[in-house]
Amino acid sequence: MHAIIVSAQGGPEVLEYVERPDPVPGEGEVVVDVAASGVNFIDIYHRSGAYKLDLPTPIGSEGAGTVSAVGPGVEGVAVGDTVAWANVIGSYAEKAVVPAKRVVPVPEGVSAEVAAAAMLQGMTAHYLTHSTHEVREGDRVLIHAGAGGMGQLLIQLAKLKGAKVYTTVSTSEKEKLAREAGADEVLRYDDFVEPLRRSIDVVYDGVGRTTFDGGLEVLRPRGLMALYGAASGPVPPVDPQILNSKGSLFLTRPTLIHHIADREELLWRASDLFGWIASGHLRISISHRYPLTEARQAHEDLAGRRTTGKLLLIP
Repeated sequence: MHAIIVSAQGGPEVLEYVERPDPVPGEGEVVVDVAASGVNFIDIYHRSGAYKLDLPTPIGSEGAGTVSAVGPGVEGVAVGDTVAWANVIGSYAEKAVVPAKRVVPVPEGVSAEVAAAAMLQGMTAHYLTHSTHEVREGDRVLIHAGAGGMGQLLIQLAKLKGAKVYTTVSTSEKEKLAREAGADEVLRYDDFVEPLRRSIDVVYDGVGRTTFDGGLEVLRPRGLMALYGAASGPVPPVDPQILNSKGSLFLTRPTLIHHIADREELLWRASDLFGWIASGHLRISISHRYPLTEARQAHEDLAGRRTTGKLLLIP
């Protein structure tokens, strides 16, 4: 089979398309013929060394496909099942080895490509709106980068829960996409603070360095900043006293792995997600599909913020 590996950390040029032996499942594992792999910022962090991995290493964190082999001790998963997963390294490949406890069944009415596009960002949007801050009817929510794959999902889930949603974008084209996702008000990055100052219940910020300070300014007293990514770069160190002076604010830096570590919680989030997709209440926007051989281009496009919805690699 073919896969993408990283032997040295750096830019997109370190992504290598290589031939590897077909994998064999071990105890509690399944092998999946990958239909699609999602491309995410965490893959860029793994590639660049921002998040350390032992080298050389396969790369890619989410995907979906058909189970082709089952290892000893596996229950509840069979050859021929369509499954999806997130936060499992090695998903940029024609075949992936995945712990059986980490796969979720993909129901009728949801394609493998849509499942691959939905898992990591979809479950992130789920925990942010259901656990980090449980969005309630009438909440005022600010979501940065509303035209991106993550932003569009957050907008839709916040609207499903009855929030008034504000979002930021950089262009008129992206504003159109954010409004189509359901945003009530769309602002530019350089003018969102004054219209929203001290009025927002929760800020969902995946941009990081360039939006963080402004996000603190728009929160109401005792509001919550949920910093879940750093597309513009890491946020510099913060003096906790600033949270006091701006109104006893809350700041959290959550990550998906801690919200799906329990299998019941994983199944809850995935079941909600696929149910909304199948019923038409949640739309997954796939903007680009690349052959697996073009992983470098996919990383360049994502890092350059030249895309809007989800990016997929197709083996």
